[in-house]
Amino acid sequence: MRPRVVAESVLWVGSVDWERELFDELIPLPDGTSYNAYLVSGSERTALIDTVDPTKTDELRSMLDSLGLKKLDYLVAHHAEQDHSGSIPYVLERYPEARLVCTLKAKGLMVDLLGVAEDRIVTVADGETLSLGDLTLEFIHAPWVHWPETMLTYLRERRILFPCDLFGSHLATSDLFVRDPSRVYRGAKRYYAEIMMPFRTNIAKHLERLASYDIGIIAPSHGPLHDSPRFIIDAYRDWVSGPLSNKVVIPYVSMHGSTQVLVDRLISALSDLDIMAVPHRLSTGDTGRLAMELVDAPSVVLGTPTVLAGAHPLVAYAAVLANALRPRLQFASIVGSYGWGGKAVEQLLALVPNLKVEVLDPVIVKGYPREQDLTAIDGLAARIAEKHRGAGLKAA
Repeated sequence: MRPRVVAESVLWVGSVDWERELFDELIPLPDGTSYNAYLVSGSERTALIDTVDPTKTDELRSMLDSLGLKKLDYLVAHHAEQDHSGSIPYVLERYPEARLVCTLKAKGLMVDLLGVAEDRIVTVADGETLSLGDLTLEFIHAPWVHWPETMLTYLRERRILFPCDLFGSHLATSDLFVRDPSRVYRGAKRYYAEIMMPFRTNIAKHLERLASYDIGIIAPSHGPLHDSPRFIIDAYRDWVSGPLSNKVVIPYVSMHGSTQVLVDRLISALSDLDIMAVPHRLSTGDTGRLAMELVDAPSVVLGTPTVLAGAHPLVAYAAVLANALRPRLQFASIVGSYGWGGKAVEQLLALVPNLKVEVLDPVIVKGYPREQDLTAIDGLAARIAEKHRGAGLKAA
């Protein structure tokens, strides 16, 4: 792709990765991703904001070649993770006069992760500005959104916020700006769920701070740009602190059908009580979709058979994932079956210390479920409904 105009004196010079299917060897990317970099040309100096993943350095080289850019004054690094910073060594070699601009905490990471020479780095304080002549960059420190060294940049004269990973989406598209809000909403929610949700308290503070800025364009590090920024800001406010939905997420595995019977009965019982049930079969499901559903869920019920006296490994993984993502769950329970005994319940509860939930009595049955077991499932659904009635939920 060629450089694209974001605004006067601002060009997109990033890369669209249509084929990437996995991030961090962990996160599914069903829609690919992009690595957004931006060239800001002031009347006196130029600045490149972020670079691209090291696998796409050749594309960044082609962008810069096409522009005939002979001199670069500054390279702004928002974040040291390699999908943003991986091409920094190339850029600094190409432009020996350029200085890398980042936070003090990022400086150490740039030296450790990328081998950048310390004398090439200029650190900036929170709120500090950098003049490019007729354009001004203002730096906003945003620690733990989602790494400790993260910062954002605001281009005052163009009203453009470059927020790094905040407000981003793993979405490969030929659209520079958002054109299909529903598709971008889903991609952005997945991105928030998988990457940003553990840091929602910090994000809430930064949303309040950003409310004082006049923002016309949000230009994130991944996904299309927002020229109607209220769309994504409102979405983040909702995900961070909005009302939860009247739904129950049910991640489960069933090896020989017993746990499936319990899950099916729970789905039916919840539906009869006007509660949305969201089953997620872990053996075939997308963990990113599971993370998305947890964003606004008040309740989760884990379904597991017993394997070697413990929970099924996939269910244990789902518990570890939920514990790491720290969704706003309020209630949790477990359903499942066993043959001769086990400690699946104790094991799963020990895996979620970060979840400050009320645990509703699990339903664990021996062998194939009998009528009294199904009645117990109905009772669990009724307890969930009672809890939801007092939780101030919105319709799912």
